[in-house]
Amino acid sequence: MIDNGRPIFLQIAERIESDIIDGTLAEESQVPSTNEFAAFYRINPATAAKGVNRLVDDKILYKQRGIGMFVSTGARTVLMQRRREEFFDQYVQPLAREARKLGIEPDELADMIRQGEHAIQGGTQ
Repeated sequence: MIDNGRPIFLQIAERIESDIIDGTLAEESQVPSTNEFAAFYRINPATAAKGVNRLVDDKILYKQRGIGMFVSTGARTVLMQRRREEFFDQYVQPLAREARKLGIEPDELADMIRQGEHAIQGGTQ
């Protein structure tokens, strides 16, 4: 799971975020410890802590002294909004620019997106 092309602490933070978004980690549930992450990924505990602390700084996780780290209430909503904004910047704007270059009208583009979604649901993609 570790991609050597990107900082490991970021990948750990993103993994936790994805687990929160897909419901694997529910709000107010306990997150594995930095030592557990370090053992699982065979990395230095300080690297795992850097990823976890990044989420603490963003108020996605909070620490309970002597107990561990927990998912904050509202974390999923915050992460979903953040990822939607990133999706718009990374995918929708470039898609719309390219469509404009090719003379694809917005309604035609919307139809193409629906066809793509239908193909994915039908398992043909």
